[in-house]
Amino acid sequence: MANLSTGFQGCIPDTFSNVTLFGAQIQAINANPVTGYSYPVLDGWRYSQPSVPVENATFCNVTVTYTHPGQNDSITAEVWLPLEDSWNGRLQAIGGGGWVAGRFVLSYAGMAGAIVDGYATASTDAGLSSDSSLVDWGLASPGNLNLVALDNFGQRSLGSHHQTGIEDYYGRPVDYSYWNACSNGGRQAGVLAQQYPDAYNGIIAAAPGLYWTELAVSSVWPAVFMDVTKQYPRNCELNQLTTLAIAECDGLDGVKDGLIANPEECRATFSPWDHVGTRFTCSDTNATMAISTAAASVAEATWDGPKYSNGDFMWYGYEIGVDLSTAARTTCGTNGTCVPAGRVTSVFWYLEYVLRDLTANVTSLTHAQYDQLYLAMKRAFAGSVQAAEPRISGFQQAGGKMITYHGLADTSITPNSTLHYYQEVSHALPNITDFYRYYRVPGLGHCWGGNGGQPVHLFDQLRQWVENGTAPEASPVTVTLPTNETMAEVLCPWPKQAVLVQDPHGDFANTTDSWLCR
Repeated sequence: MANLSTGFQGCIPDTFSNVTLFGAQIQAINANPVTGYSYPVLDGWRYSQPSVPVENATFCNVTVTYTHPGQNDSITAEVWLPLEDSWNGRLQAIGGGGWVAGRFVLSYAGMAGAIVDGYATASTDAGLSSDSSLVDWGLASPGNLNLVALDNFGQRSLGSHHQTGIEDYYGRPVDYSYWNACSNGGRQAGVLAQQYPDAYNGIIAAAPGLYWTELAVSSVWPAVFMDVTKQYPRNCELNQLTTLAIAECDGLDGVKDGLIANPEECRATFSPWDHVGTRFTCSDTNATMAISTAAASVAEATWDGPKYSNGDFMWYGYEIGVDLSTAARTTCGTNGTCVPAGRVTSVFWYLEYVLRDLTANVTSLTHAQYDQLYLAMKRAFAGSVQAAEPRISGFQQAGGKMITYHGLADTSITPNSTLHYYQEVSHALPNITDFYRYYRVPGLGHCWGGNGGQPVHLFDQLRQWVENGTAPEASPVTVTLPTNETMAEVLCPWPKQAVLVQDPHGDFANTTDSWLCR
């Protein structure tokens, strides 16, 4: 056991010389004392935890670099270990985002916050640089996908790093291990529950990109739809439709807070076609204009989601109330001609996964090419990046607990995909709420942002569930009203709805006690 009574004694490579990873060869182990560490952790960057000031933190930074023999890869796992008298006996591992597995700005924000709270913490880069993009590594050579990198990114790097060196350093294993991440990190969370069910006692899977193929094609669907139908509305028209939808649907949940809490009921109530011809002042041009049929058509297609060229359902769209000028953004020239901003991305996907040649000349996709893109990406991601297996009985039987949240104003990953997965798990396994709960967050953007409240209490509720058996119910949030005042509300585990309880005079105290989950 490393004697840490004198501070950093034990924070040396020799302490971790017994680290082994099945199927891998260790290339290097480094251990370095870190003192005076400060990091600006912005609001929302810890997803399900409140931000904390990180100033003058102290920890042992351990990095383990390894390869899978014969596969020409090199992966680094990074573990931060607080001094023994500061350690709470727990691990909180942090995931990645986008096409980054970890060890980037948001990972380090989460790790810094974890250190302040007394956790050992970890992240991995899956062998990919945080400043690289898919264009740098997606193809091993023209015509050949980099399957090793995809597999490392998708799942293989996740099962090996989570407790690297912790027992060597402290002389005992962790009491509880947790995963806290969003977006791609939420997808990683799904992989962990599905493929490594014993790795973590508790998992936060926020806004998870579980269906990676569907995420990719749905993100470019508005651009493809515009090109196929030759309809290119201005962003201000789409913004106006969103404003009108929120105004019409805001009170459907019984409270006026500027948010759409029940998008299904709103879709049944609001039609963009009812507002074609409505005049407004366009912020893009400072001129008065009318909402066009193109705007109504693009808005409806964005909400409905992608379809095959024969009209069949492909995947879910974004929720009504999202920022359409982000999800279906156009770029307009001085002559008034507009083009979809997402066209370049859809073309890149096609070059990368269908033609597998980034030098090919494709400027926009036909609907038939879009069909082909979806099927090609399904094949490419099926064994590596997708995380859609609902039979997570191993995680359930291991006693694991998982909480997912998803913002209903997310313009990156549709929350309908998360609801779909949750319902798939509920069909596959009985008593799902005994180990897995899902919270929809009205007005919240991707992982954070927007006027909806950040669910900063969910991680502590997960800990109570894991360690004390106290299952989470209502989770407090603070919502920003259109007046810029704040309001205390709660989130409820699906399918329960938050209900505002009023006294006979119609008044209520601005506290979470004014709400019930029903």
